[in-house]
Amino acid sequence: MSNRTISVDFPTDILLALNESENDLKKRIKIMLAIQLYKAQKLTIGKAAQLSGLSRLEFETELSKNKISISSLTEKDVLKDIEKLR
Repeated sequence: MSNRTISVDFPTDILLALNESENDLKKRIKIMLAIQLYKAQKLTIGKAAQLSGLSRLEFETELSKNKISISSLTEKDVLKDIEKLR
């Protein structure tokens, strides 16, 4: 798998205001971007986890912390599946 670098410029005082290192901010941006793209259904959970740099389980934990479901199934979908299995 190859990587591509995308640069984003930030004012220097942003890092100071956030009181975190550039590396920590990069990690946080990747995770939040992955969460937003997953939430918008632009990426699967596996691809979003890959983008975030986390394992799938770690990414699912981040989704849970942000109160984002890991499934898009509705109660109606589940009930339909139950009926099909009978």
